[in-house]
Amino acid sequence: MGEQHEDQEHGSEPARSSLTEARAREMTAGLREAMDDVRRSVAVLATRVRDAHAARVWLPLGHSSWESYCQAEFGISRAQAYRLLDVARALAAIHGAVTAGTEVSRTRDTGPAAAAALDYGLSQRALIAVSARTDVVAELITRRLTALAHSGLTALDEPTVRAVVRQSVRDVRVAPPPPPVDPPTDPVVAAGRHLTDDLFASAYAIGELMLEVAPAYLSEAEAATGVMALLCEEIGEPLEHGLAARRYAMSGDRRALHGTVL
Repeated sequence: MGEQHEDQEHGSEPARSSLTEARAREMTAGLREAMDDVRRSVAVLATRVRDAHAARVWLPLGHSSWESYCQAEFGISRAQAYRLLDVARALAAIHGAVTAGTEVSRTRDTGPAAAAALDYGLSQRALIAVSARTDVVAELITRRLTALAHSGLTALDEPTVRAVVRQSVRDVRVAPPPPPVDPPTDPVVAAGRHLTDDLFASAYAIGELMLEVAPAYLSEAEAATGVMALLCEEIGEPLEHGLAARRYAMSGDRRALHGTVL
């Protein structure tokens, strides 16, 4: 019988590792370094995507559009091409908010290379999730950094700024939708709106679950033919509903659910 993964051996005692503690710590440090490299690469990728799109790089190469350029040059789908732009725009908005809220940029070298290396430890998934609400994220970051700067209680060094940025992104990702400016006085209308908000919150939670098994870098066709289809069958959710919820979790745009979940 072949080896089984530890998480498949429910109820059985896991085999002892032959690693020493020193070797295990060395491997953990290497894994942490690799994860940091991936996060830094997101910042570099976002900067280069933004610059290439702003320069309309596809025209000199004979392509008709950004999506056709990405398809021909990198073999990625139209959806992935525009998700790259979402990542670039979200990171640019965050960097703009940091620059407005603090003088931390003076602690770094200047120039394009320094800007490209700017890293807040955010994943592509996190940036895509807030790409439709960059104004909210930017306002929250600026407000928090300004408050810290005025308080004088915390030095606005790089670790502090990173922590503020990451917490702000996390807060926007999990924040409920804002209440209407003029709440309805009719109790029936109010109850209906409350029910609708609950349905959207539920759909977002399902979308997050779908992203766990079918990450955002996968096209819809790839997601639909993989583990996600099995998950939808397991939880009794139609596949098209799961795909719509996944789009909603990535974009934050409720229109992604029209005709399916809602």
